[in-house]
Amino acid sequence: MQARDPFSNFDRMRREMDELFGDMLERSGLARPRLAFAPAVDVFYEDGPPPRAVVVADLAGVDQRGVSIEIEGRQLVLSGQRDSSDSAGRLYQQLEIPTGEFRRTVELGADVIADKAKATCEDGMLRIELPLATGTTQRRSVPIERRGSGQ
Repeated sequence: MQARDPFSNFDRMRREMDELFGDMLERSGLARPRLAFAPAVDVFYEDGPPPRAVVVADLAGVDQRGVSIEIEGRQLVLSGQRDSSDSAGRLYQQLEIPTGEFRRTVELGADVIADKAKATCEDGMLRIELPLATGTTQRRSVPIERRGSGQ
């Protein structure tokens, strides 16, 4: 199961409209402010050994020392901040790279072993590997207790 970002279609449509109208609404002050930065993520499962959930997050331009990863149950929470570049002496024609604090919750489709999670970051891509909790299912017969005097 993959968590869907409800704003992904909105963001795509907004980018297309911005390109079409050249950000006319923003310059006039009539547009809503842009949504905050939220890193894009991929979630997939690998057979292993051990079998695991893998979350890959696009954190280009984010200092990994300020990134926090928390796991509780089937939720993985990424938080941190992408700082804006020094804008002194610049007059922007176009400004599309989102900055600021972020908090992204990813719903996992399976139970994981949080204590054995590993994270690596290379070229702005954060990869988190979470071993799946593979509990053995036990089969058990359950006897039916008979109650009452006539049975």
